[in-house]
Amino acid sequence: MHCHISIQTGGFDLAAEEAALRQHAGDAGALVAFQGMVRAHDAAIPLAALFLEHYPGVTEAEIQRIADDAAQRWPLSAVRVIHRVGSLAPGEQIVLVLVASGHRKAAFAAAEYLMDYLKTEAPFWKREDFVDGSRRWVDAKASDDAAAARWA
Repeated sequence: MHCHISIQTGGFDLAAEEAALRQHAGDAGALVAFQGMVRAHDAAIPLAALFLEHYPGVTEAEIQRIADDAAQRWPLSAVRVIHRVGSLAPGEQIVLVLVASGHRKAAFAAAEYLMDYLKTEAPFWKREDFVDGSRRWVDAKASDDAAAARWA
């Protein structure tokens, strides 16, 4: 399986990333894409930005481990994961997961698995910055842990 992982501050072009994945997808019959965006949330105080931190090298290694685990579960030909860090405004891209496989069920399952484990295992720290100048670090969510636990 070919795997490309990028942690970056800048945005990404979905069409260009799909084209890059296809170069390594072989005879894949399915390509699944998930693109996540920063939500504004329904807080009493509007969100100005979501700030993400990570440990360079450690974060990429953990995402590679998650992708390798997915490749052990499903027949994948290529995976591409892009995760942004830094200050991101509501509506901006935050994550991209692309998965190529011979069959759609494997591609869908692997993409969902990758997202569930990116949310719970990848070492990112998120802080919400509000328009009034207040800030708060985002705690892990029980719903994310439950989603990842179903793969055990």
